[in-house]
Amino acid sequence: MSTAHRFLGFGFAAADLLLEIHSSGRVNFALGAGEAVLGVSDQALAGKSWTALVHADDHPMVEALFAGLDDGTRAGPVVVGVVTAEGPPTRFASLTAIRLPQNQDAISCSLSRAGNRGAASLQSREDFEARAAELLAGATQDLNLAFVELAGLTKAKASARDPARLQALLAGVLRAQAYRGEAATALGGERYALVRGSDEPVEALVDRITRALQSSGVQGVVAETASVSMSGGGRPKQVAAAIRYALNLVLEDGLSQPLPENLSAAFDQAMQATLSKAGDLGAAIKDRRFQLVFQPVVGLKTGALHHHEVLVRFGDQRSPFPTIRMAEEMELIEALDGAVLEETLAVLKRKPALSLAVNVSGRSLMSEGYVARAIGLIAAAPDVRGRLLFELTESAAVEDLGMADRHIQALRQAGCEVCLDDFGAGAASLAYLQQLTLDILKIDGRYIRDLQHGGREATFVRHLVNMCGELGVRTLAEMVETPEAEEAVRLAGVDFAQGWLYGRATETPVEELAAVSRGPARGDGRLAVRLAADRRKEWG
Repeated sequence: MSTAHRFLGFGFAAADLLLEIHSSGRVNFALGAGEAVLGVSDQALAGKSWTALVHADDHPMVEALFAGLDDGTRAGPVVVGVVTAEGPPTRFASLTAIRLPQNQDAISCSLSRAGNRGAASLQSREDFEARAAELLAGATQDLNLAFVELAGLTKAKASARDPARLQALLAGVLRAQAYRGEAATALGGERYALVRGSDEPVEALVDRITRALQSSGVQGVVAETASVSMSGGGRPKQVAAAIRYALNLVLEDGLSQPLPENLSAAFDQAMQATLSKAGDLGAAIKDRRFQLVFQPVVGLKTGALHHHEVLVRFGDQRSPFPTIRMAEEMELIEALDGAVLEETLAVLKRKPALSLAVNVSGRSLMSEGYVARAIGLIAAAPDVRGRLLFELTESAAVEDLGMADRHIQALRQAGCEVCLDDFGAGAASLAYLQQLTLDILKIDGRYIRDLQHGGREATFVRHLVNMCGELGVRTLAEMVETPEAEEAVRLAGVDFAQGWLYGRATETPVEELAAVSRGPARGDGRLAVRLAADRRKEWG
């Protein structure tokens, strides 16, 4: 291959280090400050696989980045972690790639030193909104809020032999198209959002996503995209409101309806929607126009049903998240939490064999009025003592941990246990565990999904469980969806588990779970439980 072709590929961006990656995945050619960028001299890079240079967390993204390249096309820059001796990456590099037809399928890459990157996975909605606003504030180019709908993905997931690998692949595909390789999130169903540069048409996004999925053997998925310019956002609070409105719009209506032209238009529409919906939401809460659904939580040592988490649904809405966020913004969340608590207590009175966990937002917990009302309701129904749990959600961060702990202790003294939801995500951190006296801690599902594969997630969960044991706090794993995940959390010492393996949220709680043969006998400690209704539906 001619040197001229190589340097034509390298000339598309200034860089500290230039690499040429052969179709085998190994470095053909290296030139530049290898020590400064990758910790290895450029002479020593020849023959090395790129996977030995880039941290494993970023392999799916780089694979998707390379797979999405057509002849003459460029992708990036994305920020990747550099392989270090052990543990999480401490060095990062900005990578840009181009595939030139003259270079016989080799990929030319330019790398520069970079600061820390964001999450090496799909982010939660809350984290995505915050990171999107941060990226916009510091961007050196125009950005778009892009949306992707992947029709057929649900079917592909159902037939996948390795769902965890497919999830990692999907995260990598979306990150590969995102600005800096971060700020991508799942909206629900088959819909996703990401922040990306505005210098490339959305049609190119469709092509790259489709190409990357197909090259990894995922067939039958059709991508559709749309975008909102992130210009004209105004003040930080206006930017946050506009981003949230656009996300909710796509979550509720998909890409069938026209989207706002930019964040300024999105903010104006958000304000109009808020004014029109405020009265409707207040009436829905007052008139109890919502449904309760119940998802089982099991004890991992016994396999027995421990309690159900109570979730709220509005109409035919799959996810209550947009309505709950709207209730917070309209100062209606305390009224909603109170109404759900009253309905939950009514269920407990009718079904004396049940134990239920009701969600309470951080804002409601900080309200003396809500706590006093809850204690009064519990005092009027003494038979629910010991059967009602409060699960503190992190949809709104608790700012005064001292006051929060005083309110938590008042609920515990009333005969209720308190669980902290989604530990490890959003605002929930070690400070909460340090300053709040809790009964149960729920570990965020992002750690549980990858726990069975070992690595950082396994180390985090294992040490967290040990620390909670010393503090007298029991642990609960959410998103346990496979027998392998169940085995991993059991071996990690987690006390309780929740997820589709045991049953989805249903309108009627069950009073016990049926045992199912699933591999070795129960004597080895493996759990094998699932709702009989789920099994009947699955088996036909």
